Amino acid sequence: MNSNEEKIRAAIAEQAAEWFAASDEAPLDERSSAAFTAWLKTSPVHVEEFLGVSAIARDLKEVRHDPEFSVEAVLARARAEDDAAAQLPRPRSQAAVRGPTRRWLTAAASIAACAVLSLCLFLAWNSRPIEHLPAPTGVTALHFETRHGEQLNRRLADHSVVHLDTDSAVTIQYGRNERLVTLTSGQADFEVVHEADRPFRVIAGSAEVVDLGTQFDVRLEHGSTLVTVVEGRVAVARMNSNQHRPSQFVQLDANQQLRVADAEWPATPTPTAIDAQRSTAWLRGQIVFDHEPLEHVAAEFNRYAPKPVEVTTPALRNLQISGVFATDDTDAFVAFLHSLEGVRVEVTATQIRVSPD
Repeated sequence: MNSNEEKIRAAIAEQAAEWFAASDEAPLDERSSAAFTAWLKTSPVHVEEFLGVSAIARDLKEVRHDPEFSVEAVLARARAEDDAAAQLPRPRSQAAVRGPTRRWLTAAASIAACAVLSLCLFLAWNSRPIEHLPAPTGVTALHFETRHGEQLNRRLADHSVVHLDTDSAVTIQYGRNERLVTLTSGQADFEVVHEADRPFRVIAGSAEVVDLGTQFDVRLEHGSTLVTVVEGRVAVARMNSNQHRPSQFVQLDANQQLRVADAEWPATPTPTAIDAQRSTAWLRGQIVFDHEPLEHVAAEFNRYAPKPVEVTTPALRNLQISGVFATDDTDAFVAFLHSLEGVRVEVTATQIRVSPD
């Protein structure tokens, strides 16, 4: 396992511990439960780490009630030992055990006792007031990306959640004064836990987005960045290429959208009213269209499909389409294309070809 994989594994373990702590304190509400389910489905590693945390917590609950494994008892034995490893008393229930099994139980008890001590020290450290410390020099930023057709969900250290769509990549850096996310490709949705003294900023193409307590979606397209607000508010500006500073910020509220073009920024940018739930249907594994050209539908479907859809004639490209399609169900989309009047669909090993019948 290389260093990057180790960091990712450690981050997953930390997220697992946070989810366990949240679910152990009180039942999760509907939104948190859905987020937790999505987090588990992201990867088998997530399930493995959560089960590991659960097992450790169960063992610690059992051992902490035994006075022989209390912190005071462990410290007393540690002070009394010489160079040899501490010989902890074996559990009373195992007094008759002999041979290798007895030695294994002694080692297990030692590990459990050390875990109790570590847990107590951890709780003592974390009972202090929380401070936002600057990231140590040289620490590699978190980087997440998805391949073609993949989607990914990640809960961050501040409990904000980032959702990545297909063919997307983000880099995340948390510092003392800000939380900075750079979207380098694709599309991402952010559920932000607002912190007044530490803004959450997203840089995507020529756009800068600053959270004002919200859930918002950012998508990089050819030569522009599309920002959609699902809940709350954001401030959006265009980065000036010569000064690397943003122009005047424009505020977007829920169900508003703004396109930031790389080439120009109007004197008075005007957000567009949209249905944010429809625009972010990808979070539910769907593509939604309402009287839109087949060319646009095919291009959107091609972001996920293992085989690209090619529409051969201008007349078919402009054919108006409405419907809700699953991003991972190519067969259903092909069946829909077959149902269109005057349309011929040919499925080959490399593409889905749509032509006049």
